[in-house]
Amino acid sequence: MPGKWLKRTLVPLAVLSLAAVTACGDSSDPTQMETTDASQPITISFFGSDPNATWNNMKDDVGQAITKATNVTVNAEYDVSGGGTQKISLMTASGEYPDMIFPKGSITKLVDAGALIDLTDLIDKYGPNIKKVYGDDLSRLQYSKEDPSIYVIPTNAGVGQTSFDAGGGFEIQNEVMKEMGYPKIKTVNDFEKVLKAYKEKHPTINGQPTIPLSLNADDWKIMITVTDPAVNATGGTPDGEFDINPKTYEARLHYKRPEDKEYFRWLNHMYNEGLLDPETFTQKNDQYLSKIASGRVLGLIDQEWDYQQAENSLKTSGMAERTYGHYPLQMTESTKDHSFQDAGPPVGYGIGITTSAKDPIRIIKFLDWMASDEAQVLNNWGIEGKHYEMKDGKRSMPAEIQDRRVNDNTNFTRESGIGMYNFSVRYGDGVKDPSGNYYTTNFPEQIVAGYTQPEKDALKAYGATTWKDLFPAKEEFPVKEWGAAYNLPAPSDPSYTVAFQKSQDIVRKRIPEAILASPDQFDSIYDQMIAELSTDDMKQMEAQYSQMIKDTVELWSQPVAAK
Repeated sequence: MPGKWLKRTLVPLAVLSLAAVTACGDSSDPTQMETTDASQPITISFFGSDPNATWNNMKDDVGQAITKATNVTVNAEYDVSGGGTQKISLMTASGEYPDMIFPKGSITKLVDAGALIDLTDLIDKYGPNIKKVYGDDLSRLQYSKEDPSIYVIPTNAGVGQTSFDAGGGFEIQNEVMKEMGYPKIKTVNDFEKVLKAYKEKHPTINGQPTIPLSLNADDWKIMITVTDPAVNATGGTPDGEFDINPKTYEARLHYKRPEDKEYFRWLNHMYNEGLLDPETFTQKNDQYLSKIASGRVLGLIDQEWDYQQAENSLKTSGMAERTYGHYPLQMTESTKDHSFQDAGPPVGYGIGITTSAKDPIRIIKFLDWMASDEAQVLNNWGIEGKHYEMKDGKRSMPAEIQDRRVNDNTNFTRESGIGMYNFSVRYGDGVKDPSGNYYTTNFPEQIVAGYTQPEKDALKAYGATTWKDLFPAKEEFPVKEWGAAYNLPAPSDPSYTVAFQKSQDIVRKRIPEAILASPDQFDSIYDQMIAELSTDDMKQMEAQYSQMIKDTVELWSQPVAAK
């Protein structure tokens, strides 16, 4: 329901009477407010900046179990494709917010508006599970060197994460690789040859024109499938829009790397060869997914979470052979894909409690319960006896449940709710609970069990067990001292915000223009972009970002203390 958090009268009055409590004592200190009786039901409103196509209003199995255990119901709204930017702007303009919010990259806007509560003391007094999970790395949750408040609890990744599978890189349909004899591919040129050869043999698939390569350039997703891969495919370190010097911490827009220019030149070549979808820069997100679900898109350069909905449709429609494998391709064989470089404990994107919340204590207690062992197993595995079973102390999913997860994932997720409730800090893949079982279902045996047969056949042909086996290991790279920079809150200086938005406008205009140009026009368009990204305000923006990285490294070396 668009804008429903902007008018709190849309929340039933019976709910408000339970959730709304008059503060006693200092109203600026949420730990001094009265809280509702935990035995009484409460509805917590929530806005998430990412889409969630399988949200079922907590009517799923896991959602009902959460409500039964906590007497909490989450009334959620998820953004469809805008990354929350526009809706959060409306919220800050009105001063009305949901109780909880996942602001993604708009956290700075909310902090500047005074919309988020400092969670430091709430966590200290009511968050034993949160403190347990984060341990000595709690300082990483602090907002900045100047403002060491904790505004969000990171939810995008798990603590202690050991990834056992790959979800990015370059994707090629397993059927394509099978017909081509599972060729060895290491570079983008190899990628191009495979797509071109298959298209020539199969100009149509299921009665529709074959598309060798399509990208998703709808709104912010242009970064995921068009611009970020320029870094990944040239041996760079993925840090969002910036290239960071690991020795000096100096940052620059990554488009200024000569390697980036050559990657975009290759995309220009792909377009002029008729291999890149001509609708790449005009299609919307749903059109992109629809094409993938039709089975006629041979290759992608994307993250699996972005196209997973369409891949699930392929499985449900009996086209498992049209699912994709992941390959760590580079422009040349002299560089390595840094997808698995260790960024340390997760920080940045997460869930915060807003100043509109009437009962922050009850909410933080809910978030703390979601960080408990019980809740993490529930969210990852579902209901014992229905979704998983314990035999000889080992947790496993029955064959029929595993089959639905693979071949009917969308419907299964909507019904079960498994994996839908990442509302708090949690352990990542590879971490075991007190019973000796993994918290998550993403460990080698379970991952392999979740592959389609075409995936298993492709991996076997390449002598691998999981897609990660094809990628360089994290041990091949140093740990990034600043973590995942793209998750850090950007500098709040208005001059930075204006210059950064200007840079985005320039990039989102010039990159498509350069890719769709004739080859002889590419250099002039790209060089014009670099000139536009090298003005004084752009250089000042880069200097501010560099200082933020330096301050972050310094901040994380200090312990956090309750205020």
